[in-house]
Amino acid sequence: MLNKKNTILFLDYKEYLMVAKRVSEATIDVYTRHVYHFLLFLEQEKLEISTVMSESIASFYSSSDKTNRTVAKELSALRSFFSYLIEDNIRTDNPLEIFESPKVASSFFESVTYDEVEAILDAIDISTKDPLFIRDKAMFELIYSCGLRVSELIHLQVADYREKERLLFVTGKGDVQRLIPVGDISHQLLLLYMNQSRNILIGTHIHNHTLFVGRRGKGLTRQGVWKRFTHYCSIANVEAKVHTLRHSFASHLIRGGADLRSVQELLGHKDIRTTQIYIHSQSEDMYQQYRTFHPDGQKDDL
Repeated sequence: MLNKKNTILFLDYKEYLMVAKRVSEATIDVYTRHVYHFLLFLEQEKLEISTVMSESIASFYSSSDKTNRTVAKELSALRSFFSYLIEDNIRTDNPLEIFESPKVASSFFESVTYDEVEAILDAIDISTKDPLFIRDKAMFELIYSCGLRVSELIHLQVADYREKERLLFVTGKGDVQRLIPVGDISHQLLLLYMNQSRNILIGTHIHNHTLFVGRRGKGLTRQGVWKRFTHYCSIANVEAKVHTLRHSFASHLIRGGADLRSVQELLGHKDIRTTQIYIHSQSEDMYQQYRTFHPDGQKDDL
C-alpha cells in the first residue's frame, strides 16, 4: 500500500488521465497499474519520485523477469507519468528519455471461426427465459455483429439504439462517434432483452438509461463482461477472449470481401493501417492453409 504522499500523487495522476487527457478506461487501468507498482518500488527502495535517477529506474525493470511487451507497456505508462510530473512542476526532467522501448514482435489480431462464434453464443441458453441469459445473448451477439469494444458496449444508452432504422450509435475512443447497422439476429435479441429482461433487471433504478445492466439494475463493468464471456467459452470448449469477437467481426467481413475502408469505419479506427493488420492476418491464415494442404506447399529436402 502506498504512503499518503504517493497515494495523493497517484490519484492526481489518475484524474489527469481522465480529465485532461480523456484517455479510455482501458488505458487508465493499464497506466495506473504500472505507475502504482513503480511507486511501490520507489518506497521499498526509499527513493523519491522528485529525485529518482535513470539508474534506479533501470533496476526496476531488471528486478523481475518481464517480456519485451510488458516492458514496452511499462515504459509507455511511465513516460506519460513523468510528463505529468513535469507539467505539474514536480520534476524538470524526464529520466525516461534515455530508455528505448524494446522491440516487440508484431502480432496479428486473434480471431475465431464463425462456427466457434456460434458455439459460444449457443452456450447461452435463453430457453429458460432467465433475464441474465437473455441479456448475455443480446450483449455478445451485438459485440460480434457490430464489432464493438467492451468499453463501448458498457457505455451504450437505451437511446443509442435506433430501433426503426436498426442503427446503433456508438461512442468510441476519443469520443469519436459512429453509426453501425444492426443485423436481424441482434435486432431480435435486443428487442427481447429491452422489452422483457431489462425491465426485470432494472428494478427500482428506472432513471438508469444504460442499455445493459446487471442483476441490481446498475451498469456493467468490463471485468463483469469478461467473466460472463469466459464462462460461456468454457461451456463451448472454445479458447477466446471477449475482444476476440471484435477481431472476428473484422476478419469475417474481410474474408467475405468487404471493402477495407468500410471495415475501418465500422471498427472506428482512426488509421487505416490498424485495419490493414486484419488483411495480414488473413494472409497468414491462407499461407498456413497452403503449407498444410497443397502438395507444392509441403516441405521437401532437396
